[in-house]
Amino acid sequence: MSQQTNIPRRNLLASLVLGAPTLLAVRASSALAFQQPKKKERHPHIRAAIRELREAKKELETAEHDFGGHRVEAIEAINVAVRQLEKALQFSRKTGT
Repeated sequence: MSQQTNIPRRNLLASLVLGAPTLLAVRASSALAFQQPKKKERHPHIRAAIRELREAKKELETAEHDFGGHRVEAIEAINVAVRQLEKALQFSRKTGT
C-alpha cells in the first residue's frame, strides 16, 4: 500500500483512539448531571417496620387458621404499633428530630 492510502486509515485510527475516551467522559458527565442527588431518608428502619407490620397483618388476615386464638390480638397489636410509629414519624417531621 502507498503512504497516501495509509493516511485515511491513520486518521481514522487516531480519531478512534483519541475520540473514544472523550466520548465516554462526556457521556458519563452528562449522565451525572441528570441524576438527582439522593435525599437521605430519615428513620428508614421505622418506615421499614411499618411496611413489615402491614405485610404481617395481611398474612394474619388471610390465614386459614387463627394461630391458637392469637390472631385477633396480634392484628390489634399491629394496628396499635403502626399508629404509634406513624405518630413518632409525624412528631419527628414537626420537630425536625
